[in-house]
Amino acid sequence: MELTDRKKKILRAVVESYIETAEPVGSKAIASTAGLGLSSATIRNELADLTEEGYLEQPHTSAGRIPSAKGYRLYVNELMERHRISAEEAEEINASLKQRLQRLDGLISDVGKLTSRLTNFPAYAMASAASPLTVKRFELLPVEDSGLILVMMLSNNAVKNKLVKLGFSPAPDLLAKLSTVLNASLTGLTETEFTPEKIEATERSVAGENGIVSVVAGFALEELIKARDSEAYVAGAGKLLGQPEYQDLGKAHRMLEYLSDSRELKQLPQPEGDSKIKITIGPENLAEELKDSSVIVARYDAGDNMQGLIGVVGPTRMDYSSVAAQLSYIADTLSNLSRGGAMPLPGPLPRLTGENEGDPTEK
Repeated sequence: MELTDRKKKILRAVVESYIETAEPVGSKAIASTAGLGLSSATIRNELADLTEEGYLEQPHTSAGRIPSAKGYRLYVNELMERHRISAEEAEEINASLKQRLQRLDGLISDVGKLTSRLTNFPAYAMASAASPLTVKRFELLPVEDSGLILVMMLSNNAVKNKLVKLGFSPAPDLLAKLSTVLNASLTGLTETEFTPEKIEATERSVAGENGIVSVVAGFALEELIKARDSEAYVAGAGKLLGQPEYQDLGKAHRMLEYLSDSRELKQLPQPEGDSKIKITIGPENLAEELKDSSVIVARYDAGDNMQGLIGVVGPTRMDYSSVAAQLSYIADTLSNLSRGGAMPLPGPLPRLTGENEGDPTEK
């Protein structure tokens, strides 16, 4: 059933008060802070209806209300104002990311640390190929009395190399022949296309040098798998312990274990289609460890056919509008920097994706 405007205003007041205080919200608090012009009795009746309809929960009979996952979802989709980050926040993000981009080592983990510091929640960051990578080119270079150096360029222009020890230095004309065959047979293939049949056919075309072809194919497959399964970095996991929702040590321990497993983090939801931001709330998350938590994740263009993800994990009581705006700005900044562009101007929250997509009101 569609909620009345009055119920929506009361629900919004409950959510925003609970985000700020982490305490159940009563009718008197709403009457004094929300500017609704309603009596406590009227507000109590509306709170009872919202609870019956599943938008609010009452932890104890005499206590106030707290939002349910259903209530948070309606708030995110329809009721919250779009947050605009301040000029000071934008300046801090720009300066931090420019400095890190100039020293590419550890950029992804540094982005996670920056995000955690800004939001005061655990943050994760990762990058992976936007589409399946292939091998673009092979080069074989002789090494005196040792063997050869295999140089391989991937379709994202990343260059990988490997020393192959043979106990002798192969003749240049042999390496030229092998390079020609490898570039004709094993380039342009994705990880799944490096089949045993394809490798065997390549070996047959250079009879007598099967060992080198096998080494090349194995190295190519290994690097393509690595590019697909990029590492996930987590920063600020200990910040969970400062949240009232994680004072239960057992619950906190399970969550910290989950965040320490990069395989689990790679299964988290991602923005869909052209959307840059996705929010999943409480039981919308598939992982049991996240049933009482929310995840906000943003996608950015990392360049060279790579996409990056930055996300925040925290209680369902997080300030969705503010956190999503910060993630969106960081993602826009990284995308612009990867293309050699200028820093974006501070702006409002972009369109979100979630279980039930909506269009929050712009502030």
